[in-house]
Amino acid sequence: MDGVPDGVPRVPEQRRPDSAPMASEPATTTEAERPAESAALRFSVLGPVRAWRGDEPVTTGSPQQRALLAALLLREGRTATAAELIDALWGEEPPSQALAAVRTYASRLRKVLDPGGEARRSGGTTPTPVLVSESGGYAVRDLAEDALDLTVAQDLATGAEKARSAGDLGQARETLRRALALWDGETLAGVPGPYAQAQRVRLEEWRLQLVESRLDMDLEQGCHAEAVSELTALTAAHPLRERLRELLMLALYRSGRQAEALAVYADTRRLLADELGVDPRPGLSELQQRILQADPGLAEPSSPASEPASAPVRPAQLPATVPDFTGRSGFVRELGDILASAEGRVMAVSALAGIGGVGKTTLAVHVAHQARAAFPDGQLYVDLQGAGARAAEPETVLGSFLRALGTADSAIPDSLEERAALYRSVLAGRRVLVLLDNARDAAQVRPLLPGTDGCAALVTSRVRMLDLAGAHLIDLDVMSPDEALALFTKIVGEERVASERKAALDVVAACGFLPLAIRIAASRLAARRTWTVSVLAAKLADERRRLDELQAGDLAVKATFELGYGQLEPAQARAFRLLGLADGPDISLAAAAAVLDLPVEDTEDLLESLVDTSLLESAAPGRYRFHDLVRLYARACAERDELPPSERSSALSRLLDFYLASAAGVYAIERPGDRLVDHLEPTSYPGLRFDNRHAAQDWLYAEAICLLACVRQAAGRPETLPRAIDMLWAAHDLSESGANSREYEATAQALVGAARSHGLGRAEARALMTLVNVHHVSGRFERAEEEAERAILLAQESDDLLPVCWARNARGIIALYQNRHADGEEHLSRAIEHFRALGDRPGVAAALCNLSRIHLATGRTQSAVALAQEGIDIYDAMGNALRGANARYALGLALTQSGELSSAADRLQEALEVFRDSRQRLWEGMSLFRLAEVDLAARRAARAAANAEMALTVLRGIGGEWRRGNVLTVLGRALSGIGQSGRAQVCWQEAAAIYEELGSPEAAEVRALLSPVQAA
Repeated sequence: MDGVPDGVPRVPEQRRPDSAPMASEPATTTEAERPAESAALRFSVLGPVRAWRGDEPVTTGSPQQRALLAALLLREGRTATAAELIDALWGEEPPSQALAAVRTYASRLRKVLDPGGEARRSGGTTPTPVLVSESGGYAVRDLAEDALDLTVAQDLATGAEKARSAGDLGQARETLRRALALWDGETLAGVPGPYAQAQRVRLEEWRLQLVESRLDMDLEQGCHAEAVSELTALTAAHPLRERLRELLMLALYRSGRQAEALAVYADTRRLLADELGVDPRPGLSELQQRILQADPGLAEPSSPASEPASAPVRPAQLPATVPDFTGRSGFVRELGDILASAEGRVMAVSALAGIGGVGKTTLAVHVAHQARAAFPDGQLYVDLQGAGARAAEPETVLGSFLRALGTADSAIPDSLEERAALYRSVLAGRRVLVLLDNARDAAQVRPLLPGTDGCAALVTSRVRMLDLAGAHLIDLDVMSPDEALALFTKIVGEERVASERKAALDVVAACGFLPLAIRIAASRLAARRTWTVSVLAAKLADERRRLDELQAGDLAVKATFELGYGQLEPAQARAFRLLGLADGPDISLAAAAAVLDLPVEDTEDLLESLVDTSLLESAAPGRYRFHDLVRLYARACAERDELPPSERSSALSRLLDFYLASAAGVYAIERPGDRLVDHLEPTSYPGLRFDNRHAAQDWLYAEAICLLACVRQAAGRPETLPRAIDMLWAAHDLSESGANSREYEATAQALVGAARSHGLGRAEARALMTLVNVHHVSGRFERAEEEAERAILLAQESDDLLPVCWARNARGIIALYQNRHADGEEHLSRAIEHFRALGDRPGVAAALCNLSRIHLATGRTQSAVALAQEGIDIYDAMGNALRGANARYALGLALTQSGELSSAADRLQEALEVFRDSRQRLWEGMSLFRLAEVDLAARRAARAAANAEMALTVLRGIGGEWRRGNVLTVLGRALSGIGQSGRAQVCWQEAAAIYEELGSPEAAEVRALLSPVQAA
């Protein structure tokens, strides 16, 4: 941004009185002469004036004595005369005994700072004290380089400046954070005297300059959304500081909040005119014009966000190249020439197309490894899973690439367009090779192309990408007979092939000269020393006479896989067939053991042997995956060969049991005492056991995609549908975390439809409860109400009381949101009765806490507090921390309305910490929102604005528009309270538009807030 200083601010120089003598050079002391006591001393002035010897605090005495110590420390070893110290402590009106007082303070400080001095003097040694008398004055000398926090801060600021000058913004930013962390409240807090006051002003100005420099680097690295909250609070505390206003405008603009950015300028202009009678400085006015003109130079940060690092991140993601790569010399040369020409071109793109198994990936990886030297800034790789039913989403891939390039998670935007723009910005000026393997089509590839000079992309796909503009297209055919024989010979060995050359040619011909088929056949032969090449050739001829007739497409691939499958041992073949039945991108070792009904150790041996045959891939330690076409072939084998046929459904049933039992274990460890796990469908296969809550959460979120895939797959069979629905209910944390909300909702919709089509009323009621939770989290209250009402009817018909309980509870809180308080109280009272009938104490507590909010909305504040506290007592007695956080949230609301703001803030802060630790983004954001309301009630408008801003950031993409409108309304009030009325108006206008679109009654309240502004 124009007008932004490139360097890190240095501490302003101290002004010396005209009469002050030139500072003499401090006398030096050798390490041998320095007493042990002084070597361990540390001092702080960036906060209260304090001292430590080692880890033990040292008493620094009265305020005037601390003022004397501060004056000496800040002179950095120079001598201060008695007259200077008197002036520093008392100014123009010193007491009559000022000189005696200074001497007394100095004597006391010498005793505490050099307690061994007297003993050494009596022992005949000459001590070297820390506080020395010299020429009628005093000085503090012989301290370690890092003894004073101000000196450490100066060194860190200098280091940050050097890192920034070298272009390492991540290191500079982290170093500045360390420097700023040394401040502990107000500088020289509680220290009297004019000298201390002057130093406070000087050092506070420096601190603010450091903060501005660090925020500037935050924006350069794309952390604009996170910076808005901090900048809002800072502009409230320092309303006339234009640099902060400028940074806030830029942060808002880059967060997509152009109207608010312009409102900041209007607020600033009005404030400067009212307070100082001046206009904004040119830099601020220029930024306003650039925002009005949508200057592209403002839209993106100049460098990518990254975690602090000492060196740029250089990804090296290419898979290992095969050591026996053979042939393809023409293609290798052609692709190598294109990649070598990447420098100086906008972008070099090569797209390889061909049937499955023809060696597209092998060739691309080999060429990419040979070209690594031309791309010193790194190589990126991804399998786009284009041949499968669920190809990789470009936004997901971009998130992975940005993280690999050093971008912090917090700086990665949500939308595809924003991620693609940031990706291109990160790659600007770098030379990076991107290998996009197994692409579905050109539309999937386009957002992943670098698009910058010096970068290149290699793409492989089953389809020719004629619509990929500017791409160099290559159609990869099968190997020539000579190349195929050479590959076979490298794997099997020269000795065995030389004596049976004709049989070897028969083998590669039977494989259709497909590299994958040749590799499988040769690998099996190499592993069986008792076989001859002729034996293998005879096997191929006997098993599939159609191999010579296959031309292209899936049939050729299937013939190739048939070769490898036919040579598997019986246990391997069974594992291959059954594992191919499971949906999902990959499978964990534990889940595979459930499918196979084998111990984990035996399962691992089988899976690793399949990896050796290239029929299975090792995705990561403990995780395995099929190539998409191999999975289809494995399923065909299962339908053809698995006997009895019921074993196929049994394998998937065991997998469902494993996921359901494991998800129930996660639910139970997070919510001790909750009765839901007692009402789930029984399982015959065990799940995992977790040592702690964090391990359980890690498993749930790591397995989310596979778990939801298993649920969708089980929805097609009436006998497994009830368990699938219960698994989704037990895993409902996925709907509230924001990480898998869309997939969860789509799965819930599918389960409701499946249960309805099969006429399973009990199952449909439970499926509806998962959908009720989704709609509630998303702010779709009318739909949630409809689904909850139907769930009650179906559950009552099937005598299933648990969905009735939770549906009543949901309808109660929905009625609260819709201001139907009598209905809400009735639903919640009945929910409490039902939960008590089931003996579900956590359920009772949940309904009590929601009933507390009904009482609060109807003016019964005292009973609202009591109900919420009753809920807390139940949860705490059962050790249910997560639900206890919900109860503290309810109590915080009641205490806010009762005027007990300090206690309300404490309860909400406790809830916030648990929600953060449990990855509950919705409730984390709502707790921040409620804390903002408490701050407003306590007249802490700046803090309210900061909390509301953080709530907006956390709730991005979750919670629905109604909740966003609520946060915007409170943010507007907070901004108005700190004098930023223009921004407040923008927030209220956005909130009003949301409420009016939803038909919410809050629209009138917000319009009333806007009317004075509009009238003016």
